[in-house]
Amino acid sequence: MPFKTTMKKTTTNAQKTKGLKPAKKQVKKTVKKVTWDDIQTGFKEIEKAQKDAWAAIRETQQAHKETEKAIKETQKNIGGINRSLGSMVEHILTPGLPQKFKKFGYSFTRIANYKYAEGVWAQIDGMLENGTQAMAVEVKFTLRQTDIDDHIVRMEKVRKFADENGDKRQFIGAIAAINIDESARNYALKKGLFVIEPSGEDVKVTKPENEVKVW
Repeated sequence: MPFKTTMKKTTTNAQKTKGLKPAKKQVKKTVKKVTWDDIQTGFKEIEKAQKDAWAAIRETQQAHKETEKAIKETQKNIGGINRSLGSMVEHILTPGLPQKFKKFGYSFTRIANYKYAEGVWAQIDGMLENGTQAMAVEVKFTLRQTDIDDHIVRMEKVRKFADENGDKRQFIGAIAAINIDESARNYALKKGLFVIEPSGEDVKVTKPENEVKVW
């Protein structure tokens, strides 16, 4: 009867260590020592950053001051312009102005100014009026073609407002200015508007060459 031979498995050292991972080699980190020079350098950098920040703040504040100053100067100039324009309006729309229109067949009895509202906005510097007619005068320092076109639109609004409120008067347009060049004057007259402009210490009125525009 044959004998069974029992074979024992022997594990070699190579086999034991085959599945193991190699151990990591530990490297010692060198910690840099902080010296007084490093600390002083850090403080100097912080101090410089603070100075730069304060300098930026001061520049911003100075810019704000200059902006505020510019705004005040602009407001002052606008105020001066408004006062000058107001004086000009008063000078042109004198009580003697209606008298100048009598030679053209108009008899105005008073001068007023109006602000139309209720969906139809138009401001009139001066309105020469009587019971059947009214002449809306727009005053400008320098007359431009766009000012004339705007006044024509303004007259249409006045007519619309008058119709909606039962005002049956005829409305006529006039434009007044201190500085008027020939092209602007001719354009206004061509559009059927009267032109009022300075003449020495007085003002003169020019009638449209063809037909006076009536709204």
